[in-house]
Amino acid sequence: MIKATHRLTVAIVGRPNVGKSTLFNRLVGKKIALVDDTPGVTRDWRAADGRVGGLEFTVVDTAGLEDVFDGSLEARMRVQTERAIERADVCLFLIDARAGVTAMDKHFAAWLRARVKTPTILVANKCEGAASQPGLIEAYELGLGEPVPLSAEHGEGMADLVDALLPHMPKEEPVPEEEVEDDLPEDDLVEAIAAEKTDDVPDEPEPKALQMAIVGRPNVGKSTLLNALVQEERVLTGPEAGMTRDAIAVEWNWKGRAVRLVDTAGLRKRARVDDKLERAANQDTLRVIRMAHVVVLVLDADGILDKQDLTIARLVVEEGRALVIALNKWDAVVDKNAALRRLTDRLQTSLPQVKGIPTVTISALKGQRLAELLDCVVTTYGVWNRRIPTSQLNRWLAGMTESHPPPLVDGRRLKIRYMTQVKSRPPTFALFVSKPVDLPENYSRYLVNGLRESFDLPGIPIRMLLRKGSSNPFD
Repeated sequence: MIKATHRLTVAIVGRPNVGKSTLFNRLVGKKIALVDDTPGVTRDWRAADGRVGGLEFTVVDTAGLEDVFDGSLEARMRVQTERAIERADVCLFLIDARAGVTAMDKHFAAWLRARVKTPTILVANKCEGAASQPGLIEAYELGLGEPVPLSAEHGEGMADLVDALLPHMPKEEPVPEEEVEDDLPEDDLVEAIAAEKTDDVPDEPEPKALQMAIVGRPNVGKSTLLNALVQEERVLTGPEAGMTRDAIAVEWNWKGRAVRLVDTAGLRKRARVDDKLERAANQDTLRVIRMAHVVVLVLDADGILDKQDLTIARLVVEEGRALVIALNKWDAVVDKNAALRRLTDRLQTSLPQVKGIPTVTISALKGQRLAELLDCVVTTYGVWNRRIPTSQLNRWLAGMTESHPPPLVDGRRLKIRYMTQVKSRPPTFALFVSKPVDLPENYSRYLVNGLRESFDLPGIPIRMLLRKGSSNPFD
């Protein structure tokens, strides 16, 4: 058996507007990085699984390199890019062949040669057509070897990129014979597997990472929270509004559980969003919410649950995601009891359909109560995944209908035949009724609230599907 020693990490670097994010999307096979003609769209580095010509590796998109060291946003972006380069096995240094070699290209090529130990491959992007040929020839002046001509937008030149990456791919080593688990003869292997199986123990599914999205309005501390959790400056933070544009995912581990943290762009009211980049960032955030397991809504303790916060919370609930509220900057709150009362009142008034949403008071900047937040996320994730046996549900249903019978319709009482859980994530139940369209909404709410109390399902969306049924198939 042959096994790779490790997975190659490839960082894409270069000055702004040379097509780094376009190449990243091409290698990943999905449009997950924001792309625009505006310089400086990418601010934090992001990683994803890439593939080209049979090669598999981790590809990293970075912010454009700027020659600044003054503590500005551009300077902080450069620091993030330098960190990504240090962690990479190889760099793809992109230039724009149509624009030709610029003074900034020469500056950073010299910097890569003198200061960076990571092997560098020179890539001349935008090489579709004859207009790129002068720039391709100029690229030899950079002293980084023969340039690889390609067009990230049109997918041209990928074979040349494969040839350039091949020498950097990790070596594959044979696995020692004793580590190979399937070296038994085929018949013996089948018998061994059969002997280990039991009828009453189901196969354990492959554990997957808990998808945790961090969302909220701009400047409430989302990126600060992610950095505090992973204990490094993984994403940019600062006083500037709208710092995060791309949704940045970080693979992490909490108490032995794999967690995928995703920092997102701040969501403002739709009427205030008139910039196309912000609209694209908002769409990226909505995509992350739909893919999440648990969404942590970060609130600023100075402005608890304003209209936009409630809009985000309702969106999370409507998408069926588990919701946890993190009340940030709690260390700066003077009257903590009044603040908590205000939050509780707003939740009860504005989100009555989801009772018991868990709330944790934190200070992301000072790292306070982050362990409690993560424990709450894991607990909520477990509730969101909960399944209730059909027999228990129908015994409970009999008690609920006896205590509060369904209403009369045309002089005849509605009959609720039975109930079963059809899925989890979120818990979804099918209720079989003689006339589903006539069952009042308040009676459905009565049953949903009873489910929460009887089966300990606080703070998560519960879906009730009404179905027409004439008999109980479980009898």
